[in-house]
Formats: sequence, C-alpha cells, structure tokens
Amino acid sequence: MTTMRKTYAEHRQDLTARYPQGVTPGGVAIDDIIQLKLQNTFNTHLDIAREMAVVMRADMAAYDADASQFTQSLGCWSGFHAQQMIKSVKRLRGTTKGAYVYLSGWMVAGLRNRFGHLPDQSMHEKTSVVDLIEEIYVSLRQADEVAINDLFKALKTARDAGDQVAEQAAIKAIDTFETHVVPIIADIDAGFGNEHATYLLAKEMIKAGACCLQIENQVSDAKQCGHQDGKVTVPREDFIEKLRACRLAFEELGVDEGVIVARTDSLGAGLTQKVPVSQGAGDLAAEYIKWLKTEAITAENPLRDGEIAIMKDGAFVKPVRMANGLFAFQDGTGRARVIEDCIANLTQGGADLLWIETDTPNVDEIASMVAEVRKAVPNAKLTYNNSPSFNWTLNLRKQVRAQWIAEGKIHEDSYPDGNVLMSAEYDATDLGREADDRLARFQVDISARAGVFHNLITLPTFHLTAKSVDELSRGYFGDQRMQAYVNSVQREEIRRGVSAVKHQHEVGSDLGDTFKEMVGGERALKAGGHANTMNQFAAE
Repeated sequence: MTTMRKTYAEHRQDLTARYPQGVTPGGVAIDDIIQLKLQNTFNTHLDIAREMAVVMRADMAAYDADASQFTQSLGCWSGFHAQQMIKSVKRLRGTTKGAYVYLSGWMVAGLRNRFGHLPDQSMHEKTSVVDLIEEIYVSLRQADEVAINDLFKALKTARDAGDQVAEQAAIKAIDTFETHVVPIIADIDAGFGNEHATYLLAKEMIKAGACCLQIENQVSDAKQCGHQDGKVTVPREDFIEKLRACRLAFEELGVDEGVIVARTDSLGAGLTQKVPVSQGAGDLAAEYIKWLKTEAITAENPLRDGEIAIMKDGAFVKPVRMANGLFAFQDGTGRARVIEDCIANLTQGGADLLWIETDTPNVDEIASMVAEVRKAVPNAKLTYNNSPSFNWTLNLRKQVRAQWIAEGKIHEDSYPDGNVLMSAEYDATDLGREADDRLARFQVDISARAGVFHNLITLPTFHLTAKSVDELSRGYFGDQRMQAYVNSVQREEIRRGVSAVKHQHEVGSDLGDTFKEMVGGERALKAGGHANTMNQFAAE
C-alpha cells in the first residue's frame, strides 16, 4: 500500500472514544467495525487508480536507477485469473511488488463480450473492457477481505487463549498487511473511435480502476491484432490527439500520475488511411508523408481523373493507392517509422512508456531501435509484449544457430535450418540448451539492454486454460477418470499451498460466517463447522 492508513490501534482509539463501552448502542463490537474498515482496503476504484498510478511511477523511477528492477504481468481474462496470479506471486515472493495485471483487448474480444468469440479487431463492446477492469479489482479486493478476515480470526483465537505474544503478532500482521491490489495496464485498443470517443472510454476505464492505459496507432475501424497482416496506421498528429485525450481523462478524474503507454504497430504496418496535411518542412505530417510509396508522373504514367499527387523532392508524384483507397508505405521503412513514432509520442504526445510491436522476440533488434529513440529521449522506457504469437523455441534456436555459424563455432550443416529445429530431438543438444538459457534470461536481457521497464505476456491464461482443460479432459474422459483430477489438479494444489484447494474459503464462506457472528453472535448459522468438508484440508 502507498497511502498511510490507520493502524489497528489508531482505529481502536478512535472508536473507543466514540463508544467507551466497547460496543455501539446497537450492540456492535468495535473490533468488528475495525475489521470491516481494514478489510475495505479501497473505498472506490477511482481511489485504486490514483494509488496504483503512484505505485507505477515509483517502480519506473526504481527501474531508471537500476534496470534489473523491471516489472512483469500476465494477461488475465477474468477476475479469478488475476486473483490467483497475484496470490501466487505473494506466496512466491512474500510481496506483490513488481507484479501487475495486464488486461488484453484480444482476450476481451475473444472471451469476454456478448457478441461471442471475436478476432482482435475492436468489434467487441466498449463496456466489456470496463467491466473486466471492475471485475478484476473486485476479485483482488475480495482476496484482501478473505486474508484480513483470517488475520482477525487469529487475533480472536489468541485473545481467547490469553496469549499476548500471539495477540501482538496478529496485530502486527494486520497492520503490515500488503494488499493484493496491483496496477492494471489496460488495453484501450485504438481508442474505439475518434479522439472524443477515446476520451469518454478512457474515463470509464479509469473510474473502474485503471491507472495505466495502453493505446495503439492503428485506425480504429480497421484495427488488427498486432501480429496479423493488414495493419493500417494513422498520421502521427491523429495519434497524438488520442494520447492527449487519455491524459485529459486522467487529469479530469484527479489521477495526476496516470500512465500512458503509446504503442506503435508501424514495424508490421505497410498502409495508412490518409495523407496528412503538412504545414511546413519537417513537421509531423511531412515526416509521415516522406515514407509513402510513390510513382513518378510521366507521359506513360500520367495523372488520371480521380488520382492525387503530392509534391516530393521538388516534383509531383503519385502516392501508391490500393483498390480500397489506402495508401502504401515504402517497403523496408517500418523500423525508421517506429523510431520516429516513438520520439513523437514521447516528446509531443506526452506518453510515459512505449510499446513496439515486433514480429519476433529479438533482443538485438529491440535494443537497436531503443538506442535510436534514446538519442532524443534518454530515459525512454518500454512495455514489451512477450507474445504467445511468437514461436519462442523456434525463434531462439534459429538465432543461436545463425550466431554460432557467423562466429565459426559450427558449420551450416551442424544443425538444419527451418521449422525442423522445433523438433524435440534438439531439446538436449548444445543448441537446444543454449536457446533455453537465453529464453530464461530473455526478460533480464531485454530490460538491461533495450529499456524494457515492463515485461508482459498478453494471452497466457487463454493458452493455459486451453491446455489445462485438455490435460484434465484427456485423463478424466479416458481411462484415469478421478485419478486424472487428483493427480493433475488437487494434489498439486495441496502440495504447492494453492489456497483455492479450499474453494469455499476462497470465495468467502468464512467471511460470511464472520459477518453472521458480528450481527448474530451465538445465533449465527455458520457454514464452517465440524461437518464442513473443507476441514479435510486444514493441515495444509
């Protein structure tokens, strides 16, 4: 937590002053009031956005001082996925520091909208993105409630036993409790319309709790997944207006430290929707137009009715226009356009972080582009998509093979080229082991060498859910039946300490029992008695 909240003792002092008898006139114990106040870790989701923005800014400053302090997230398509991820991080590290949640527009389109399973083309309802942010924070806050309730149960047990040491330990645990609420980087796609539509949606996302918005420079009505063909970018001044729309939304709602991630898809985008109007040499429009593919106007290729011409290098030329009216960029200019996009987004659009969508995971490629950007903006930082769209095994094995050949370490015939390198027969080879070592180091390397502050995987829980359900189904509907469930799910939950193994507790049955006791005392009808089968897991 980043803001100062009252301790258990401070709450008790305040409430004792109001209720010297230790209970309200209606018979509510002040300790029960304290518990509910502390369980309610945030009053509103706008408060979450404000506080998590401060967390992100502090993390960015820490990264500027030490590039090993990068942050990470996994893309989650439900509140439960996000909750379990953060609980796992807390079990592993003892803290949630450096862990965020990524909300992918791809997964909202594919899994979380009323229109069914859709491609990543901004066809899903805008409200579905907002709803998922809200759901994620409801789940993370419930994790707080369940955990703090357990701490108060420990406090009550210690007091009932007269164990003052245990009592003080329980109070200390309550006062030092770290929330499960972490920053969300929320995908607003290409803004779902014009700059005003972007502003309106941004406000709703922020009110739902988003402290960080990621927006891309594609055309809203022609938006494609970053790893598919047919991407169409907008002129830089158009995109900058949307960056400003997001900033205005943050400022209006008092999220002064709100973070904007400006994503460029120019590396893989060969088209633009329109030719912007240049007001003078070197302006944003001129720097965008210079990359258009053009044809000379000659007697053999005259300017015909309905065609357009632009002045380029002192002569009129025809920009190449596709049958659908889109204009083509010169081949091989994506890298240069990316660098110019990034500089403009930081210096003129006020973006805080960059996102460069690439077609392969190559540290050298990203580092070389960032080095160019940093000549203009020395502290430029990135969010990088460690995408499941990459064949990581094949890509890294190819990179190792090419490097070793160039260095003379192996001959071209030492390992085959092409997709055959994906074969399991290469897993235990020197090349396979080196590729796996580089895979394990990838995020460390790209953060140290390429300015990547935040490493994320966009769609891991989509793939994980598909794989896990397939794994269970193969055994359960095959010969193993219940053994498949126990071996692949329950034993692993128990042995790893995954709290969801006690599923009733995980969704708040103990919270309900506690509240019934608060208002009903001995009359409370509780679910957690001796007949509760969750007691079978009590020793774990």
